[in-house]
Amino acid sequence: MKNSSAITLGVIAVVLIIAYNCLYVVREIDRAVLLTFGEVTNANVAPGLHFKIPGVHTARIFDGRIQTLDAQTQSYLTAEREFLEVDSYAKWKIADVSTYYTRTSGDANVANNLLSQRINTGLRNQFANRTVYEVVSGERDLLMTDLTRNLNNITLTELGIEVVDIRVKQIDLPSDVEESVYNRMNTERQQEASEARSTGRELAEIIRAEADRQATVIEANAYREAEIIRGDGDAQAAAIYSEAFEGDPEFYEFVRSLNAYRSTFNDSGDVLLLSPDSDFFKYLNNSNLPE
Repeated sequence: MKNSSAITLGVIAVVLIIAYNCLYVVREIDRAVLLTFGEVTNANVAPGLHFKIPGVHTARIFDGRIQTLDAQTQSYLTAEREFLEVDSYAKWKIADVSTYYTRTSGDANVANNLLSQRINTGLRNQFANRTVYEVVSGERDLLMTDLTRNLNNITLTELGIEVVDIRVKQIDLPSDVEESVYNRMNTERQQEASEARSTGRELAEIIRAEADRQATVIEANAYREAEIIRGDGDAQAAAIYSEAFEGDPEFYEFVRSLNAYRSTFNDSGDVLLLSPDSDFFKYLNNSNLPE
């Protein structure tokens, strides 16, 4: 019984060893290649359980998920000849397993080093064509998009890697140029503010002139309408006076004489030299006043 149990355990152990060496599993999150005597014979092994011949086949399995490359801070020169301290990172994943294995031997550290060199070169070229302002805020997204696209054209062919995204975490100025750059940016902002004020004053003058013109037109139209109304009123009043005085001309003449006396003798110190029989004293000398 003991010998039988020992044989059974031995058989099971041999089977397990054979299964361990002959079978391998590729997970959904993995990428794998199968080598035959060191040559790639299956460049993209599908997920699942697979068989291999020990000593003949070798399965190399790699993490197929998105990897993060945290690059070291580097100094880059801008178009204004100013140095910037840039801290960046990249997201990448394996796109071509065969090329990735051939160029990096499947070592993620080797892949990160090679990718870091290419990102460093790409960032250096991108920064050299842009000003500090464009790099810091104005065109950062465009810079990262262009760099990612350009790098993918290289890394897919050379490393079998797809660069998913590249981002800048932080941009700092060296301490010896920080103040000068700040002063220059401050001067540029002041110039922009001065131009904005000048444009505002110009627009204000245009608006003010237009408002004055409209006010003049409105006043002229109002004065014209007032004169028209006043003329119509005077005409109506004259017509009423004329109609009233035509009914009794003698009374009209008498009223006119009274108005003339009132105007002439308004001041007690006034002196008027006239002949007593003048028409001016017609109603003063005549006791037969109109009824």
